[in-house]
Amino acid sequence: MARAKDAALITSAPRSRSLDLEERQKRYLITMGVRTALFVAFLIVPGWWKLVTLTLAGGLALAAVLLANQQDHRPPPTATEDAEPVDALALTTGEVLTGTIEEDDS
Repeated sequence: MARAKDAALITSAPRSRSLDLEERQKRYLITMGVRTALFVAFLIVPGWWKLVTLTLAGGLALAAVLLANQQDHRPPPTATEDAEPVDALALTTGEVLTGTIEEDDS
């Protein structure tokens, strides 16, 4: 079986837009949760620790936006010459029906 040198693999398909968005939203919410905890700590801690928590909370806002807007810029993998072809007919849903094939002689 001949393959083109730049053939794309099925696993090289990019992530779905909804999955990518969900992952970035999760990252943003976690970062904002930590930032909120830093603001609460600002109200509790004494002395120069107030400045530390306030500075970290401010810097975390920038980091949260940058991480939320980050996308995967890695190039997709391509098929190699020495890759073995896979003899798979199809992916199943987990339910396998057994039976026989009857051919018509006409």
